[in-house]
Amino acid sequence: MKDIEWETGTLRVSGKGRYEVRLPLPQDAGEALLHYLESRPRVTGCDRVFVRNIAPFKPFASGDGISSVVKRALKRAKVSSLTKGAHLLRHTAATEMLRHGLPLEQIGMVLRHRGIDTTAYYVKVDVVLLKRIAQPWPEVMK
Repeated sequence: MKDIEWETGTLRVSGKGRYEVRLPLPQDAGEALLHYLESRPRVTGCDRVFVRNIAPFKPFASGDGISSVVKRALKRAKVSSLTKGAHLLRHTAATEMLRHGLPLEQIGMVLRHRGIDTTAYYVKVDVVLLKRIAQPWPEVMK
């Protein structure tokens, strides 16, 4: 909870090697987070945002808990994907940012990557979009 700064609308995110970055918390995401906090199970003495929604109500023991939640949600929604778990959310976020015109450098900052090659691996090319903007090669005849 201490990583959320409601007044400035930002969120502190820690990654590997204690690498920290402060990211914006958009209004709609902040409202969804507030709704979750109001409806989630009450856990005394816990400063974690996300907790188990089945007894015993407590924080997840590790990051694997989030992946388990995502895997179950994908299964219920009958979504088939090569990437499973919470990592799918990172890939999807990267792809959506690219579709909205963000350069790889900025996407890498959000994902907390140290190198552009890692970011390039995360983003997936939107083939439909590429077909709309691709120009024919003058040397190629049909």
